[in-house]
Amino acid sequence: MWQITPDEWVAIRLSLKVAGAATLLSLPLGILVAFALARGRFLGRTVLDGLVHLPLVVPPVVTGYLLLILFGRRGPIGAFLEAKLGLVLSFRWTGAALACAVMGFPLMVRAIRLTMETVDRRLEQAAATLGASPVWVFFTITLPLSLPGIIAGVVLCFAKALGEFGATITFVSNIPGETQTIPSAIYSYTQTPGGDAGALRLSLISITLAFGALIASEVLARWTNRWGVAQS
Repeated sequence: MWQITPDEWVAIRLSLKVAGAATLLSLPLGILVAFALARGRFLGRTVLDGLVHLPLVVPPVVTGYLLLILFGRRGPIGAFLEAKLGLVLSFRWTGAALACAVMGFPLMVRAIRLTMETVDRRLEQAAATLGASPVWVFFTITLPLSLPGIIAGVVLCFAKALGEFGATITFVSNIPGETQTIPSAIYSYTQTPGGDAGALRLSLISITLAFGALIASEVLARWTNRWGVAQS
């Protein structure tokens, strides 16, 4: 009942790999987009905000289908990546990471943006009057003070990537050892007679991983706040 099979270990490791890659892929762009939405005043800002949050409101299957059209081997972006870089995303674990990154990106951006909006603008203005460039102000003031939000965004994106199913299975299918993550393996078990025990095992593992990520986020956020108070 509680013995994890070799195939399940493969799915667990692949889920962690995909979620980690998705989070790392999202982080740099997520910080930049969050900063643009928190500080920017430009034409199209509302449109950008809507596009960022669109994956949260459309069915995940729609997102996966659009990724398949764009990044599939015959899609405009997918064909270019394969011809120029030899990179194939559809029906590969890299495609699963892309799908998870797209689905987790809005949660990351929102968490970072909310924190950046609370940063005291007077600190940034004071640094600017002392001769600091905008880039230097961003990296020495805005980014460190936004660290709790960045941590929260990273954990939310990672947890979302661990549990993503609809966009992933539409874009990269459910291939054991290649694209079968924990949610896909659970789905396979539910479609197999006598697979209830395996589905329950993986469900409990999924809950444990997600809960552990949230606990780690809380611990890191408290440590970051104490460090910030000590530094000030």
